[in-house]
Amino acid sequence: MDAATLTLVLVIVTALAFDFTNGFHDTGNAMATSIATGALKPKVAVGLSAILNLVGAFLSVEVALTVTNAVVNLQDKSGAPKEELLADGGQALLLIILAGLVGGIVWNLFTWLYGLPSSSSHALLGGLVGSTMAGMGVSGVKWTGDGTKLDGVVGKILLPALISPTIAILVAAVGTWLVFRITNGVTERYRQQGFRWGQVGSASLVSLAHGTNDAQKTMGVMTLALIAAGVWTDTTSVPFWVKVSAATAIALGTWLGGWRIIRTLGKGLIDISPAQGMAAESSSAAVILSSSHLGFALSTTHVATGSILGSGVGKGAEVRWNIAGRMVAAWAITLPSAGFVGAVTWFIGDRIGGALGAVVIFLILAVLSTWMWVRSRRAPIGAHNVNDEWEGTPRVSSSPAAPGAPGAPGASGASAGAPPASPTPLVAPVVPATPPTDEPAPRPDAAAATGAPPSNGAAPTPAPVAPAAPAERPRDTVL
Repeated sequence: MDAATLTLVLVIVTALAFDFTNGFHDTGNAMATSIATGALKPKVAVGLSAILNLVGAFLSVEVALTVTNAVVNLQDKSGAPKEELLADGGQALLLIILAGLVGGIVWNLFTWLYGLPSSSSHALLGGLVGSTMAGMGVSGVKWTGDGTKLDGVVGKILLPALISPTIAILVAAVGTWLVFRITNGVTERYRQQGFRWGQVGSASLVSLAHGTNDAQKTMGVMTLALIAAGVWTDTTSVPFWVKVSAATAIALGTWLGGWRIIRTLGKGLIDISPAQGMAAESSSAAVILSSSHLGFALSTTHVATGSILGSGVGKGAEVRWNIAGRMVAAWAITLPSAGFVGAVTWFIGDRIGGALGAVVIFLILAVLSTWMWVRSRRAPIGAHNVNDEWEGTPRVSSSPAAPGAPGAPGASGASAGAPPASPTPLVAPVVPATPPTDEPAPRPDAAAATGAPPSNGAAPTPAPVAPAAPAERPRDTVL
């Protein structure tokens, strides 16, 4: 196997790895609100989303054919790679693509580790921009396009990043306000039940839209690599096996569930109701499907987050703006951060050279990915605690926690010694058994509870309810 062929294999494997991280990184965009409101059980939600992502990946190839040519000067107008990049079996172009993919994966995993729903699309494009600048200079990047349409970094990344969440906020805010206005006279029980069913439909539509948009970005990168290596020549279509493998990778990642980001979107921004969830998901689906039809490589994360914020504004609910601020900060540095990683890895691979350089880049990615996964195990989040009350990332002690304790599944997040959030504990405290006696059980009146002498004929003052007594000694009822 020559250097170019080995590098092509590594590019394909790394591209599918990016697609996998894209799946679990963006699962929350579709399913976070449905999980938070209880419309769908966590594992059912991610399973449904995975199936619909798989289906959506086959519905269109508009994004796949424009994703790379829109922001970097690696191709001519027909979509074919430039001649100067095809020497040695396309080794130069393949190294740029490989380094760009590494930049996207590293940023995806880093933001997932801290529960920040950043854009996988911008991570991928940022990584490619960084590696292209390192390999070809500033002129290798399309900053504004030719002026005939929205193109380049400004038209395909920066403007959509500003416009899409704004539109999503407005659509979701208006939709939420209308929903509550129209259903104002409906009984709360039936309204909540109806909107939970509505959430299932709207969340499914977002998952389908996500597949039509995000899975295609990996298809485009893989197709460009195949053309560079001379394995594929048609610049107007995508090989069928590329479609199948990319769709499968993003579906598997979605099924794994990006629980850390699902928690942030579902519990961190607002306390969401089923009506808000349905309005937010419907808004997200409308914006994402419109962008896919127009061929925009839109960030589904920006749209979904904007929709959730808009649903809070439309209801007048409390929004945790500090969490939203952290997300916006992550959005702002996604492009340069992923670009920096892409540029550094390209320099390393180019300095070593040949197939060995590509192998070293791949090993660096493997080491960084393993390290971040190990770090995530210190405070694991999964289907069992994704809906715990929001206090940031749940803390997990080194020893098993008792039910209801802080950090345990189902815990309310109260600190040690504080009263529980619910007036009725899930598990009654254990009371030591009292030896049997022939004496009648004392009446638990106010005097017995407080230690004060009983009053003469006066009605006892109600005392705090004591823990349940053993079964052999039934408790009297205080009337």
